[in-house]
Amino acid sequence: MQVVFRVDASFQIGTGHVMRCLTLAKALQQKNADVKFICREHQGNLINYIEQQGFKTYRLPTNVQKIESIEPASKREIFYGVSWLGSTQEQDAEQCLPILSEVPPDWLIVDHYGMDQLWEASLKECYKKIMVIDDLVDRQHQCDVLLDQTYGRKKGDYLNFVPKNCQLLLGSQYALLRPEFSEWREFSLRRRIKPQFKKLLITLGGVDSNNVTSQVLEALEDCELPIDLEITVVMGVTSPYKELVQEQAEKMSYKTEVKINVTNMAELMANSDVAIGAAGATTWERCCLGVPSLIILLADNQKETIEVLVESAIALKGSTDNLNKDMKKLENISGDLLMSLSQNTMKVLDGQGTNKVMNTLLGRYQ
Repeated sequence: MQVVFRVDASFQIGTGHVMRCLTLAKALQQKNADVKFICREHQGNLINYIEQQGFKTYRLPTNVQKIESIEPASKREIFYGVSWLGSTQEQDAEQCLPILSEVPPDWLIVDHYGMDQLWEASLKECYKKIMVIDDLVDRQHQCDVLLDQTYGRKKGDYLNFVPKNCQLLLGSQYALLRPEFSEWREFSLRRRIKPQFKKLLITLGGVDSNNVTSQVLEALEDCELPIDLEITVVMGVTSPYKELVQEQAEKMSYKTEVKINVTNMAELMANSDVAIGAAGATTWERCCLGVPSLIILLADNQKETIEVLVESAIALKGSTDNLNKDMKKLENISGDLLMSLSQNTMKVLDGQGTNKVMNTLLGRYQ
């Protein structure tokens, strides 16, 4: 089975889209699928990393036709189309056409906020089936399968956005998690039977282009937390502020360690008592392991997810507008609250989402 992913990473997009696609790619590869990627060479891309994972990657150049003079039909096109995609959809499809013609995939998998049915339909003759990974519910898609791993997502949300015969994989039970998270789940849940607050994990995305991590550390300095608290900060190798955060960590009142480009995230989460994170893919990783979390709103498209999780007593809410006040929530966090958050969190998903999605693709291919 031939599979091609069209996905990007950049300082603006972040790393989460590529990382969840890599998770699915590795699972498909283990089932003997021939998997390739198409990525644009944005600043902060992960093309070299994808290739290091053993996947052939076709590179789209950034020097496409000037797009400043194009008149977008909406603000959405300005933000996700021009800004995230780095070209028009027509230009991107034109560049992808010879690649897909050379290796026509049985499944084309698209994970990009800058694309919709225009791109998908224009390349229809180049693939047998297409799956779209999305979580915005704000545009039309022409696809055979749509995956949205947002907690609480319902079929009615996509009623007017996909064809009638489109198979919908909705909800956090389909979250694309690496196998290590289900492997560490039992250990993590067991150590929360008697909750304590001695280890704090901070992970605000692979890029953190606005350096919220530094703001969080600064706010924590003004909090009265356990004197023996150990703080672990995880950052991506492409983060532009990693050196600055490392310098800041050395001056913290609490023991603080910064880890770059880790390969044992599940282990780090499982051994943490509380996590401060964003509302991206790591949300579902923390949920799988039952880690009580304070989630910080970093982008408008995360607002809905955070509100649902907070209303369901699955996480505490934070925002960059009130970081000092939000960090104070950790001062008097009780064992009862930690246990309640953990019990609610662990019910969100079981960590088997990747297998569920993979089996859907394999089943529809046969």
